[in-house]
Amino acid sequence: MSPLRLLSLAFYGLAMGLIAPAVPAWLRSRVRRGKEDPGRWRERLGRPSVARPEGRLAWLHGVSVGESLSLLPLAERLRAVAPGLTVLITTGTMASAEVLAARRPEGVLHQYAPLDTPGATRAFLDHWRPEIGVLAESELWPNLILTARRRGVRLALVSARLSDGSLRGWRRAPGAAKAVLRAFDLVLARNGAAAEGLTSLGARVDGLADLKFGAPVLPGDAAALAAARAELGDRPLILAASTHPGEEEIILAAFTGIPRGRRPVLVIVPRHPVRGPDIINPARTQGLSVGLRSAGARLGEDDVHVADTLGELGLFYRLASLAVVGGSFGDPAVGGHNPLEPARLDCPFITGPNVSAWLVYAVLTASGATQCVSAQDLPGWFARAVAGDPALRILAERAAKVVALGDAEVASAMDRIVGMLPP
Repeated sequence: MSPLRLLSLAFYGLAMGLIAPAVPAWLRSRVRRGKEDPGRWRERLGRPSVARPEGRLAWLHGVSVGESLSLLPLAERLRAVAPGLTVLITTGTMASAEVLAARRPEGVLHQYAPLDTPGATRAFLDHWRPEIGVLAESELWPNLILTARRRGVRLALVSARLSDGSLRGWRRAPGAAKAVLRAFDLVLARNGAAAEGLTSLGARVDGLADLKFGAPVLPGDAAALAAARAELGDRPLILAASTHPGEEEIILAAFTGIPRGRRPVLVIVPRHPVRGPDIINPARTQGLSVGLRSAGARLGEDDVHVADTLGELGLFYRLASLAVVGGSFGDPAVGGHNPLEPARLDCPFITGPNVSAWLVYAVLTASGATQCVSAQDLPGWFARAVAGDPALRILAERAAKVVALGDAEVASAMDRIVGMLPP
């Protein structure tokens, strides 16, 4: 390592060490503002809230909800090939901790990631002693990465990408960037553009893989599917999936343009089921009959069926002639929702214009597998679904091919990560 590179990293370590005494007070202020977990903020200092289980341990890190959920299939794969292995997932947000608390399987622990001060990283690694560390997406913390490397932890960076801002920042310290990126034994970029950015910083990119692929197909109970088809009869079903406030009104307005004699059933699955009753009045204002699934409504009874239940999205994707993936017509900060779920279930789908959280939409649209549409476009798409337009089947087939390719890349990536485990 060159003297200049050593100097830049040493300066960073010194700076982080100098601010370390002020960090507890800063964290407590964040607790007061609701930005840190009041019972677990000391985990950010590397102080664990649970004991380390005996035996082997793998450490996976994803900063927020999407990244952490993408790590769960990998956690299960590691547990399957190495019985008795504990998997620790670290994240940086309270929302991700809440989601993982509900979804993490047996043998998987969660802690908040330590801040990148020398003391916090040492304390974290002293306690957990991982054999491998897998970091998802864009988390590059020099102290944590280089200290882990010095201790013999085998490291992988997967679904790797850096924002334009991060790339500009690292390019101001090219020696440090190369040293940090070369600490990884395996680097798998999210896509070709991400690979180019990482390579420009001196990374050795070993391939492509986006861990948001590779998830299992959404479940769908066979008996419930048969019952739903019987309730629908010959009426087509249009699905509005994972909707947010304000989106239901847009979708309902478009739906009213379908002539009543040809009207399908519109199923709305709000992102938060507790909002189900909030959709009743907007539907009635449009002159539509509406039923709540939680209140026992049957699919064929009403114009609008609000599925304010949990775990049934897979059922409705299997039934839909067309799905509109929500989180994409309102607040741009939401950034859209998962397009891979309908693609795996052979369901044609479209989405709104705000899909920044799912970069895979760029691949899907370029492949002719979906379209990002405006609110004004929705009536035309709904009419195509009612008419049984064969072009919708072509969309679904193309989307399935994109997902199959991505899933295959992830399967290969998981094999390579599993191969990093010491014998």
